Amino acid sequence: MKLVKNIKKIAKDVLINEAKALENLSEIVGEDFERCVEEILRCDGRVVITGVGKSAIVASKIVATLNSTGTPSLFMHAADAIHGDIGMVQSNDIVICISKSGNTSEVKVLIPLIKRAGAKLVALVSNTSSYLAEQADYILNATIESEACPNNLAPTTSTTAHMAMGDALAVCLLELRGFSKSDFARFHPGGSLGKKLYLRVDDILPFNEIPVVNVDAHLNDIIIEIYSKRLGATAVVNNHNKLIGIITDGDLRRMLQKQSNIKEITARDIMTSHPTTVKIGTYAVKALNIMQSKNITQLIVTEEDQILGFVHLHDILKEGIV
Repeated sequence: MKLVKNIKKIAKDVLINEAKALENLSEIVGEDFERCVEEILRCDGRVVITGVGKSAIVASKIVATLNSTGTPSLFMHAADAIHGDIGMVQSNDIVICISKSGNTSEVKVLIPLIKRAGAKLVALVSNTSSYLAEQADYILNATIESEACPNNLAPTTSTTAHMAMGDALAVCLLELRGFSKSDFARFHPGGSLGKKLYLRVDDILPFNEIPVVNVDAHLNDIIIEIYSKRLGATAVVNNHNKLIGIITDGDLRRMLQKQSNIKEITARDIMTSHPTTVKIGTYAVKALNIMQSKNITQLIVTEEDQILGFVHLHDILKEGIV
């Protein structure tokens, strides 16, 4: 095998080639793109995206992006379509066919079937003079000068261009639909991104006990409360059950190091007044940020000085937010 000495140069050349191609695409986004977006917004069916080879892989990715941002979409492999899967295409659908050449044999066979189904046809192509482009209702122009492959053969820059056009389409639709952060969270409930947008301290509270002691509680009672509730701290309340402080296991250690006579120690002597709290309804990611900024591991959740519960750092980390 011949040793390639300038690997970094080759890599940079590929990236420059693809970056320039994307920059050129921004100059040729035309009226057909606008009309295609408007057609999808009016569509009461689905967006069906198809292709073969690398184009099929790109199609799958664009389908995933559209579905996750509010545009119902389906993937249909062009080779499978001509063997029965064309049945998924309805007259109120829009079919986006991805092809670099626009003259692939499977695509040529598929086009009349799409027309017969009554669906609109969109061509995402790098050859606007192709059979696919000529037959399409709308053309998404993804023309490139050359592939990054030195033989100008392997789909590299073309697939990047097609992927980027799919992203442009999805973001246009997202913005025009007014797709919000809460919508995003609704479609991504299981991932860390979604949890950042919907998980609140309210969702965590029910899983924790609420350690509380009176301000006059003795050391023995404080220790039992902290370690029986397993949150590393206890809230301190006055005789009207109002929150006035917090005692952590760290506070206990520091007190034991300083005090020799601990028989008369009460919560009042150990507690930290005006503890950091969050209100019910606070997003878990905000609670995490507060704990990190203050270098603490638990927060008391309150409502008008009434203790509703505790949130521990480990609770949030366990949810996979970070």
